Amino acid sequence: MEAVWAMEPNSVSEETHTQFYKFIANAFDEPFLRLHFRADAPIDIKALFYVPSFHQEKMGMGRMEPGVSLYSRKVLIEAKSNDILPEWLRFVKGVVDSEDLPLSISREKPQDTALIRKLKKALTRKFISHLTTMAKKEPAKYKDEFYKEYGYFLKEGICQDHEFQESLAKLLYFETSKTMAGEITSLEEYIARMEPGQDTIYYLCAPNRKLASDSPYMEAFDKHNKEVLFLFSAMDDFVMNNLVTFENRKLVSCEKSDISFDKKDEDNDDDKDKSSTSTLPPLSNDQAEELCHWFQEAFSNRIKKCKTTTRLQSSPAFVTDHESSALRNMMRMVATEDGHSDHPVQKQTLEINPSHDIITGIYYLKDREPKLAKTCAEQVIDNCLVAAGILDDGRTMLPRLNDLLMCVLKGAKALDDVTGTTTTPAKDGHREAVITGDNDSEENTQNIGDVMTDEETDEMLRDMMQKKMENKDWEPSMDKDQNIHPDELIEKIKQDIVDGGHQVDPQELFENLKKTQTPSDQQESK
Repeated sequence: MEAVWAMEPNSVSEETHTQFYKFIANAFDEPFLRLHFRADAPIDIKALFYVPSFHQEKMGMGRMEPGVSLYSRKVLIEAKSNDILPEWLRFVKGVVDSEDLPLSISREKPQDTALIRKLKKALTRKFISHLTTMAKKEPAKYKDEFYKEYGYFLKEGICQDHEFQESLAKLLYFETSKTMAGEITSLEEYIARMEPGQDTIYYLCAPNRKLASDSPYMEAFDKHNKEVLFLFSAMDDFVMNNLVTFENRKLVSCEKSDISFDKKDEDNDDDKDKSSTSTLPPLSNDQAEELCHWFQEAFSNRIKKCKTTTRLQSSPAFVTDHESSALRNMMRMVATEDGHSDHPVQKQTLEINPSHDIITGIYYLKDREPKLAKTCAEQVIDNCLVAAGILDDGRTMLPRLNDLLMCVLKGAKALDDVTGTTTTPAKDGHREAVITGDNDSEENTQNIGDVMTDEETDEMLRDMMQKKMENKDWEPSMDKDQNIHPDELIEKIKQDIVDGGHQVDPQELFENLKKTQTPSDQQESK
């Protein structure tokens, strides 16, 4: 086989390149990319590199060996040398020839370390420059073909080769919260879209786009219209931790606690209140502080700190400043190999949303029913660990979830027993309660499905039942053979809400429920 690398680059045909590539790489495919160049400074170099159309590591064939051989004046010095290119470029096949290398280099490597290091740096810089040019001139080919196949090796280079981190970072592409699914963008393009004054690049690690978009960590960024990089690979987390900054801008995970936005971004707080689905008033500062103290005491083995947050809107809580899920999985794997199967999750920093109904409900429940409150609170903590991707085994939640389901089912049955209604599913998460009497005519059927949700009904029922069963002072006639006048039931529900001390407007509820009466009942009430 002729020494193709020693020829003039413009004089070599495509067929010759293909034949030479198959010979040196022992391959059967066509080369995806080639780089044929000569250089005189800082060292004499004649190099010919090929990038295969695919790599073998993804097929479970094990780690690839280096694919570049070292020559001096067309004499082979070292086949598949480990010293010519960095390890993260092991997918490259080719030949390097330098007349500056002595023929006896294989016996004098310790004396020629500086020369080899200089050669390695020059070749790496040239290859990265070639990829950068390709990304600018042929972005579709680079992103859809090269990056899709070899992006993993570039990320490995950032973690290993600190000298070329900045130039390699420019070759990385990710999806973001503002791009379409499957559309990737570079860090430079992200910076170009940043708002004036923003000096931070935000990212979020998640298994896929849907989980990233629905993550509680994204709520504040969506509200303030901040773009976030979506990282789907476990390697991406290590890349960001090694990169730290890009063009003097910090790379910050959305899961950090010390994230704040400009004061002008807080102008949308009123919109939050308007769009909130909460049915209970938020906790006061004293109540929230009391609940945080209760969380820390009740779960001292799991929570090291609990505080309130304004970053959440539709989620009750999340954990911050935790170890990454990728690091957690790696530590578990290492512990298992060492024979230590138990590697408990570290104590977490829990941040709660004092405006969320679940958090408010736990606060009012912790004194009346401490066991149920603790069960709900523990489920909230596990939900936070799931959202963070650091819950080792979700099967630990099953007994608790079964208990909570039993409470819901028993509450639904108790509603039928106490009120004499038949509870059936209805649209949009509401219940349809039907009050029946001696006959089943439409005049005796009341539909309150559009008035109260499941949660409102269950909470009202629990308070009502608890108080009346303790006092034993309510025994309404609700036999199936008797007709229940809607006003009688409404007045009793209204009085129970008032007696229970709930933050609900009784008159508003009373007027809404009055709308469910039949025309004859309304005339009688007047």
